[in-house]
Amino acid sequence: MEECFLQLMTRYRQQDLMLEEQSLNLQQRHNQVIYEQEALLIRLMSQLADILQSRSWSGLGLQLPPCSMDTGSNAGGGQGAHSPRQPDQILPLLSEFKTAFVIHDLSSRGEDISDFYLSEFQAYNAYHGDKYHEDNNTLGFINLSTSENKLCIDLMTKRLSRSDMNYIEDALLQYSDWRGQPFLREEVARFLTYYCKAPVPLDPENVVALNGCCSVFSALATVLCDVGEVFLIPTPFYGGLAFSSRLYANIELFFVHLDSEITGENTRPFQLTVDKLEQGLREARLKRKKVRGLVLINPQNPLGDIYSQDSLKEYLKFAKRHKLHVIIDEIYMLSVFDKSTTFHSVLSMESLPDPNRTHVIWGTSKDFGISGFRFGTLYTRSKAVVTAVSAFGYLHSISGITQHKLCRLLQDRDWIDKVYLPTNWSRLREAHKYVTGKLKALKIPFLNRGSGFYIWINLKKYLDPCTFETELVLHHRFLDNKVMLSCGKSYMCKEPGWFRLVFADKPRRLKVAMHRFCEVLQEQKEELTVRLLEDAQKE
Repeated sequence: MEECFLQLMTRYRQQDLMLEEQSLNLQQRHNQVIYEQEALLIRLMSQLADILQSRSWSGLGLQLPPCSMDTGSNAGGGQGAHSPRQPDQILPLLSEFKTAFVIHDLSSRGEDISDFYLSEFQAYNAYHGDKYHEDNNTLGFINLSTSENKLCIDLMTKRLSRSDMNYIEDALLQYSDWRGQPFLREEVARFLTYYCKAPVPLDPENVVALNGCCSVFSALATVLCDVGEVFLIPTPFYGGLAFSSRLYANIELFFVHLDSEITGENTRPFQLTVDKLEQGLREARLKRKKVRGLVLINPQNPLGDIYSQDSLKEYLKFAKRHKLHVIIDEIYMLSVFDKSTTFHSVLSMESLPDPNRTHVIWGTSKDFGISGFRFGTLYTRSKAVVTAVSAFGYLHSISGITQHKLCRLLQDRDWIDKVYLPTNWSRLREAHKYVTGKLKALKIPFLNRGSGFYIWINLKKYLDPCTFETELVLHHRFLDNKVMLSCGKSYMCKEPGWFRLVFADKPRRLKVAMHRFCEVLQEQKEELTVRLLEDAQKE
């Protein structure tokens, strides 16, 4: 009897434990469902906060409910009725909501990269979802922000359609040398020797080919700097370098700010001098930053300046004195369309002050208008740097078929010199002349340079007050009118009010874009005039 009782008690306890376990599993599943729903809600609210903070909802096809301007209205019934919140009232609440929760799907580094990507590429992504087309989408975005040359697509399409491009062999379909196929590196060395006017033939063993110049820069930043170390870089500069330096290496770019004002020291706007580099280096060291190198862009982006050979030598000597690496991005070297301007590549120098610490980047995205090919190359005499950067070919190599097409393209000097380059320069001059004519008619100051695809323009007179906040408002007004420009803050410019406008687009599309551009500025001007009159009446 006692044994039977013990068996019953044991069975009862086992059943009780099983029920508890089932109940716990149900609760866990219930909690997991709630967590997933909360995570989704937080993501959606975060995205809404980002969109509202950008103030570009109309350009993204979003409709906000109309806000009553009469806060005392009781149309909704009774004293407790409230008018809808204005966007500016909603934003702080959403920001608090966003920061109050942490979504654990990403690491801290992942969250940082995601936030940076969303903030920097929101307009670009909207553009890709709603591109202007002269027949199918006349109300879409026109992109005068991304630096692409769309003027010679007809020539390039015809050249890339020739029979010599259509070649396949086993080796092109298999893994290749991570530095790039030997035949491509040999042709790149010959190409740069010729167009950079190198005093001696360049060595293919000093060439590394990756899928884009930013990949090359990111690789260089990773192998030359440890986390927390910095590169000096004059501002304003191409903002993609800031993104590239954070993506893998997570290194800092230390800004050497240049001024637009012409003074005794500055004979032209945004002039870079060795004194300013020395001052930047001192400031970095005072902040306990370990400076590892100097980054230069020549021709400069977004200014369009071209460094003289004497200036280049001085910058390189400065770097040698302080044992700094120099990374020189020459991606626009064949896009100098002003006949009176001469470009000097650093590779044209008879002797470099510190050859093992001088690293040159070039690619075909700009000069040949084929950014979709994804090709960038590094030339450096440092065997250690070549080896380290080559490792990134494991992640950033170029397809074998693309490498073959690039090799054939770069080999065709007769077509490049007699057909492509003269036509490209002529079309760039015409587009530049058209846009600068519009700017002159509007009395908009700009840097009149003869290189690149862009013009650095001064829109300060359309901002009141002239701050980075009002610059951003004007930037979003352009977006709302479906024309994209890049604001100066994207280039780390010290002064608000500057914008970069890309002119290397087809004439018809460029004409529509400039019409929209002028419309926005006219609206902005009228709004400022009304505000000034209202302020005068109040006084």
